[in-house]
Amino acid sequence: QRGSHCCSSGPPSPGLMPQTFQVSSQASYLHNGLCYHGNRLVSGPLEALIGHLLPTAEYYPDKTYVFTFLLSSRLFLQPQQLLKRLSEHSSHQGAVKGVAPKLLRLLSEWSQSFPCDFRDQRTMQRLKKLSHRLLCTDQVFRTEEQLKPFGGLIKLSVLGEYEQALGQIPAAAVERLTPRRDPPPEMSLSTPSSWAQQLTLIELERLSYVGAEEFVQVFMSRGAEDSEKSADTPSKTPFLDAYVDWFNRLSSLVATEICLPEKKKQRAQVLDFFIDAAQECLNIGNFNSLMAVMSGLSMAPVSRLRRTWNRVNTDKFHILECLMDPSCNFYNYRTALRGAKQRSRTAHSSHEKMVIPFFSLLLKDMYFLNEGCSTRLANGHINFQKCWELAKRVSEFMSWRRVECPFEKERPILQYLLTAPSGAQTVHRALTLAIALTLVTRKHVDVSFWKFLSKTVSLP
Repeated sequence: QRGSHCCSSGPPSPGLMPQTFQVSSQASYLHNGLCYHGNRLVSGPLEALIGHLLPTAEYYPDKTYVFTFLLSSRLFLQPQQLLKRLSEHSSHQGAVKGVAPKLLRLLSEWSQSFPCDFRDQRTMQRLKKLSHRLLCTDQVFRTEEQLKPFGGLIKLSVLGEYEQALGQIPAAAVERLTPRRDPPPEMSLSTPSSWAQQLTLIELERLSYVGAEEFVQVFMSRGAEDSEKSADTPSKTPFLDAYVDWFNRLSSLVATEICLPEKKKQRAQVLDFFIDAAQECLNIGNFNSLMAVMSGLSMAPVSRLRRTWNRVNTDKFHILECLMDPSCNFYNYRTALRGAKQRSRTAHSSHEKMVIPFFSLLLKDMYFLNEGCSTRLANGHINFQKCWELAKRVSEFMSWRRVECPFEKERPILQYLLTAPSGAQTVHRALTLAIALTLVTRKHVDVSFWKFLSKTVSLP
């Protein structure tokens, strides 16, 4: 129901989100065209939901509703269309005393929580034009309100710079690989614990740029419009895509590093190192890096190295493998994640507050929530219970990413993790190299095969 509420930027705490999908004996009723169950908004026509978002002289929407509507509205309304509705509302109500500063506050919260909604130049120009009109309408609030709607635009500029930086990370050459006798110095002169800490730094840094809206846009129906997109069309989820690419890169890097050493003894050392690093990731609460490392250890080029595995104590590996077992919908992992959440809620230090979930499974859960619940009900109303649940899960994730990382940067390790050769092609070449070296020692190399290998990899 309508009432006056203060509103802060950013997503609300998960604890403030309404409980959803729970059966209750409380009665349902209609108010201003919206359907409530108890004190919880459960559904309503689109026009009534938009009206519930628009402030008046006596009313400002609750911050949980603002975040939930702005996040989920893209399922049934384009951000440009919503901004147009705000502009029309300001034309009618902006001159009313006290309305302009509330509209500016709403624009401020929108631009700071979902800055990528304004990446389009036309949308950004409309935002600036609307903000300027509101400032001119209510001059008495100009000094304290004039910069609020543009805080998100500053963040948008930072996001643009980060997106460019991602494309400029120097990619190491993968066309020619050189075999080595020992693990790289970044590994031999460090510890699995240090690598786990640097992996956590990278995870949190990349997560900090993932926008809340990307969780909804990633599984929105593509339709014919997306099928006609050209390769030059920018992605609507660039930072989420970059984070998924990081997971794939780390998995491939692990497999590559294990396959590159010439001898079984050195390969076993690298294998043991990554098993210990995975265990340290678990201790930290970094489940995404843990799963990425475990995926690399399970790749065919690595799993087939039976003689190498025979040199390693695999007890720890089997425990981690059981933890990340996908059976029963990742039951073991979900149990461990609940324990990490509980530890985070009661923690007094940043070390204990760390929770980085297995990201692909989180996206899968979001996808099935979207697919399993209709956005529109049979009567044409928007199913706002679904919107509450989406916002609750996204808010929880956003709270995890805001944890301050307590670890110091070790630049040689960071540089290596971000730029060392990796990828499926690299793993294949490393495996080919390992086979070639085995053949060399046995003096059974076919001349034509040797020429092929010498063109593919750098052989001594």
